[in-house]
Amino acid sequence: MSRTPEVLFVCVHNAGRSQMAAALLQHHAQGKVAVRSAGSAPAQTLNPAVLAVMGELGLDLSAEFPKKLTTDAVEAADVVITMGCGDSCPIFPGKRYLDWQLDDPAGKGVDDVREIRDDIDRRVRDLLAELTPRTEDDR
Repeated sequence: MSRTPEVLFVCVHNAGRSQMAAALLQHHAQGKVAVRSAGSAPAQTLNPAVLAVMGELGLDLSAEFPKKLTTDAVEAADVVITMGCGDSCPIFPGKRYLDWQLDDPAGKGVDDVREIRDDIDRRVRDLLAELTPRTEDDR
């Protein structure tokens, strides 16, 4: 890709998995990827256990909030990733669609959410490696 790739993470409530994925990709990409997250039925607030486990990594999500999924957001994205929650997105030609099967952090304690976060982190790092191949300057 000659321009900055854009990734959209989608989950029904946009209060857990998609928020963690977006924050982790933003953190690791350091501006090399544009990142958004959204949900088809956004919650009122983020999951408190998600805030706690992300804070453990020094990532403060306290200013984040669940956002409504829009057709424009899907259309703008190069990669659309649903988070194993059965959410559906508008389909546009030329987009890459992935579904990451992940446990829902809703109602889970910090230890369980930490495991979900770490799984998402591995997937995000793999995605980043695909989207931004390393150059000599990166080594």
